[in-house]
Amino acid sequence: MNELLSTLTSPGQPETLYKALEKYLASTIGFGLFTLLYRDGDEVARVYSTNETAYPVFGRKHMGPTPWGEKVIDRQEAFLGPDPEAIIWAFYDHELIFSLGLGAVINIPVVYNGETIGTMNLLDKSGGYTEQHLQEAQALAPLLIPAYLQARRR
Repeated sequence: MNELLSTLTSPGQPETLYKALEKYLASTIGFGLFTLLYRDGDEVARVYSTNETAYPVFGRKHMGPTPWGEKVIDRQEAFLGPDPEAIIWAFYDHELIFSLGLGAVINIPVVYNGETIGTMNLLDKSGGYTEQHLQEAQALAPLLIPAYLQARRR
């Protein structure tokens, strides 16, 4: 964890932090896909992805209301989706997720000054995540605040 924290002072931000976070999460929680999404008003943008073929980094797009968005974005509650049924409930692109062999998800809201400014997203095989994994991931979300605030300024 100290090594991860020290990356915040390293040059090449925010990519240096994103890569260090990827490495840390791979060695602790594990994932089949790791993405980072920042939010600015009703717009969102994916700024990091470990699978850019299926989930590329992209410019801003409008995000309409969804039950998932109400939970994670509006109520600022982390989401643990342990199985394919949860994936279907949460994501319109569940077929793509399943085609990658993924069937569980953790979405952590990144909150600054009372506002959800983004999410940290981990996906893995069905049954791959527990409440303990969710709590471990939640502890890391504040590290993304400077990077997401910077992304919003661009």
